[in-house]
Amino acid sequence: MNVEIGWLVTLFAIGFIGSFLSGMVGIGGSIIKYPMLLYIPPALGFAAFTAQEVSAVSAAQVFFASLAGLLAYRKGGWINKELILYMGIPIVLGSFLGGFGSKFLSNSVINMTYAILALVAAVMMFMPKRGEEGSLDKLSFNKPLAAGSAAAVGILSGIVGAAGAFITLPIMLVLLRIPTRVAIASSLAITFLSSIGSVGGKLMGGHMLLIPSIVMIVASIIGSPIGAKLGQRMNVKVLQWLLSLLITATVVKIWWDILG
Repeated sequence: MNVEIGWLVTLFAIGFIGSFLSGMVGIGGSIIKYPMLLYIPPALGFAAFTAQEVSAVSAAQVFFASLAGLLAYRKGGWINKELILYMGIPIVLGSFLGGFGSKFLSNSVINMTYAILALVAAVMMFMPKRGEEGSLDKLSFNKPLAAGSAAAVGILSGIVGAAGAFITLPIMLVLLRIPTRVAIASSLAITFLSSIGSVGGKLMGGHMLLIPSIVMIVASIIGSPIGAKLGQRMNVKVLQWLLSLLITATVVKIWWDILG
């Protein structure tokens, strides 16, 4: 793979835009960057990545994007440690299994897994959800449901190199009834933990690409904190609709290509 300035700029732009949006709405960014990495480079005349390569690069990038976003949110007081404990541990184990197991799957299966996850996320984001802010001191949720759903999401998201935030966040909002801003901040922490498992699995699977990963990581470190700071100043309803629109647009594109 030739290292060209235009190719590097393209990767950086994808990483920055995806990380900015992910930091703003509390997701790891793979829901956005997965299709961007698949479609934009070949559309501009550069070599296309395989689904295996995209999922590996996404895994590395999400690790740093979620860490940067988490650091930006940590002083806001919205991160719930109990929620992170019950969802974080299962999702780390699941994402490691999914990330390593993806080496045995074809590119079409990986793309299909991504499309199904994105479709589920899109449907969940338009279901009735809790809109009020709520208090960390009074927060309660279904712990078995939180742990079980996190483990399942971890396995599936590990396959596509995501950290699963685009599913865990709707789960928090719709099923666990977590207040929006608490869900966004805690989701970044859970995403970070999940990405540890995904990266470990992808490294052992042997699909990691060094240069694209470095470029995406640098873009993430810059873009994610900016998005996170903006997200803390935005209206909660605006954040919800932005996330819903992003997921829906991605679902339409990926399913159009699969069915076409």
